[in-house]
Amino acid sequence: MSVYKRPGESVYSYDFVLRGRRFSGKTGATSKRDAKRVEDSIKETIRAELIAAENRPADRMTFEEASSRWWTEIGQHHKNVETTLHVLAWLNDAVGPKTDLAKIDDAKIAAVVARRRGEHIKGDEKRPLVSAATVNRTCTQPLREIMLRARNVWKVKTADFDFGQHMLRERQERVREASTAEEEAILAELSPGYAEAVLFAFLTGCRRMEILGLRWPHVDFFGRQFTVFGKGDKRRTIPMSDAIYDLLWSQKDHHPDVVFTYEARRTLKKRGLVRGKRYPLTEDGLKTAARRAIAATGIEDFHFHDMRHTAATRVLRKSNLRVAQRLLGHADIQTTTKYAHALDDDIRAALEATSSPTKNTTATDGTMDNNLKKQEK
Repeated sequence: MSVYKRPGESVYSYDFVLRGRRFSGKTGATSKRDAKRVEDSIKETIRAELIAAENRPADRMTFEEASSRWWTEIGQHHKNVETTLHVLAWLNDAVGPKTDLAKIDDAKIAAVVARRRGEHIKGDEKRPLVSAATVNRTCTQPLREIMLRARNVWKVKTADFDFGQHMLRERQERVREASTAEEEAILAELSPGYAEAVLFAFLTGCRRMEILGLRWPHVDFFGRQFTVFGKGDKRRTIPMSDAIYDLLWSQKDHHPDVVFTYEARRTLKKRGLVRGKRYPLTEDGLKTAARRAIAATGIEDFHFHDMRHTAATRVLRKSNLRVAQRLLGHADIQTTTKYAHALDDDIRAALEATSSPTKNTTATDGTMDNNLKKQEK
């Protein structure tokens, strides 16, 4: 059957293909039998609509038809397929599945963007509104891709639109670099296990979840390299420096699978902890430990992710943007350019070193003039 429950949801969803097009959404039914009936009804409706579409002028298309075709040609090949399906379902609801592409003008697009901008993170009103970057990524950009493909590739009639005016200005990510003294102060406040994980962050620029997800099968001491899995399950292999090698080697006998662990200080039956035994670090545990350590030092405006910024900036000072890009696992080097200030600082320092005070230059010139006069005499 093509009806199923998504993780954490009580109602069934449907997902099927008709005439080469994929359709998905929620049935609203909590039982599999009722969900199948709903799906059958939806299939009949869509089948009738597809037949009607065949009689429609070749240059006209509804948004549902366009999004379905875009899914078949582009969306289904995305790495995060479930996310893409969720985005398309949201857009169909916001735009209107039966809306003719010729009626989706700037006013309509602005209304759709405004709706997404007014939503809360994960639909929870207690949480903040979604960011401008999220609106762009999950609403404006995919809508733009569908509309442009319809107009430029499928030669479908569309309204006049200018997506440039609908893309929201995203906040520039700040780059906060820790000084050596700040790094040492933070590490001094951390207990064993947590200190090693934070030091690893400073040394490698790995994200918190990459650190917590590091397993011994992904550590190659002989080849002096390790592999982490980042956003979108993208893997990257990073060479070990001597400091990284020594750090990982010091952890190798603590746990058979997980690299970074901590030692339980006391036995807690409810949590299954036994004093003296080692357990894998958790996201909440590492996050809390780092936050408390930073607070205890009195260091301001510094967060866990800034350890990644620190590593990237230090590497860039000793190399170039391509090296930093590979270390951080950025698909687009433009993402890495935010660390270019490190190169600017080095150039500025170099220029300062080549400069000489005006008075010294004058004195030197005067000496040269006197020597020339003496030679002439």
